[in-house]
Amino acid sequence: CAAVMFTGKANCPYYAKAELLADYLQTNLPDFRVHKVTQHPDKWEQWLHDICETNGWKHRECPIIWRELLDRGGKGQLLGGLNDFLEYAQRYYGVASMMLIEEMLNIAEENLQARLEMIKEDEEIKSLIKPVQIWITSASVPICYHLIPLLANGEVFGMTTEISIHLLDSDQFKEILRSIVMEAEDMAFPLLRSISEHTEIDQAFIDADIIIVLDDVLLNLEVQSLENYIREVSEICQVYAPLIEKNAKSEVKVISSGKTFANLKATMLRTYGPAIRPENIIAIATSWESAAKAMLARKLNMNTAGIKDVIVWGNITGSNYIDLSHAKLDGYDSAIRGPPNFQRPLLNMIYDSEWLHSEFLSAQSTLSSRVSRCTGMLPAHAVATVLQYWYHGSPEIISVGILSEGQFCIPEGITCSMPVRFQNGNWEVVTELEINETTQKILGRLSHELIQ
Repeated sequence: CAAVMFTGKANCPYYAKAELLADYLQTNLPDFRVHKVTQHPDKWEQWLHDICETNGWKHRECPIIWRELLDRGGKGQLLGGLNDFLEYAQRYYGVASMMLIEEMLNIAEENLQARLEMIKEDEEIKSLIKPVQIWITSASVPICYHLIPLLANGEVFGMTTEISIHLLDSDQFKEILRSIVMEAEDMAFPLLRSISEHTEIDQAFIDADIIIVLDDVLLNLEVQSLENYIREVSEICQVYAPLIEKNAKSEVKVISSGKTFANLKATMLRTYGPAIRPENIIAIATSWESAAKAMLARKLNMNTAGIKDVIVWGNITGSNYIDLSHAKLDGYDSAIRGPPNFQRPLLNMIYDSEWLHSEFLSAQSTLSSRVSRCTGMLPAHAVATVLQYWYHGSPEIISVGILSEGQFCIPEGITCSMPVRFQNGNWEVVTELEINETTQKILGRLSHELIQ
């Protein structure tokens, strides 16, 4: 039993004649099978070159016809073009084609129209499926490895939203990127439409809906000055920002994360990419919030999820301040009972004021060390959490590094972490919070450092 494979240009009359003869043979011979692949005229030459190169054939005309032996395996046996197939049909089956040239042309025209309609239908179907395009820079770092499953499991964007992930890094990390791609593909996430690696910077951020900037510089002030590290960050953003303006979608969301200079990266991307919507560039402070909540939960012997509205002010990966003056406890087990949504001020529930004013405040350096040592799960969870809030709204206050417009007397034009609330795909600063005198003095100092 043999299958005869036919491929040709949709508008080729010789392909039409071979096709009609093959249909006749398949209808009248029990062991004859035919498989046809019609190519668009614009793609025919490239397709013919590729199939011949793969199989070691020499053939330059339309159509190309070969036999595939179903019971033997291996590559097919080239029959040739139209004349070769006519001879094959006459010799093996005693069948000849008497089709006139006018019939050949009519069928060729029908084939072309059918092919164009199929292409149009495929494009319409594809247009209905628009996966969220996510680009991750410095994608060889461990954060990315932990981030991909969080983005692809459906909890961030919804269980009906497909995503495509693009991993960007330099050519020296190409093998790492390839390994990540292969492992992600093997996990077979239903909502992960595609994942790919990229090392050509000119092609970065094409059609991006979301860009996650993970680039870090490894600080060692004994080797070079802080000014040189800042210059290095600026140069990275000077490359990224114009590409984002050129290649990404107009409403692209840009998230600055990583261990170093999160605020600065957001500022520099705005500086070198003025066409990017400034409110769509944010820096992530959620890792600090999570670490502080965990420390408080251990002290209060309660679930971390019950601690709300811890605020991180200032420079996220530099000098920051963890503010508990607005923090609340939800579901705290104590002598005072209330309805399920009953919340109590956190500071009223911590009776050990010495711990609060000495150990917790001094522990911010400990928290800094813990957060900076986290290479994977915590920062990945922070990015995923903020994206989930950005798309679906936040149930509580969350700290985000944003462009200041003078809120809380913070100078305009700097990226400063402050409390926001996400709603309807946007965020707004929670300006109704009252800031005490101590916090206001700290904000003044932090703002000065950011300006410097």
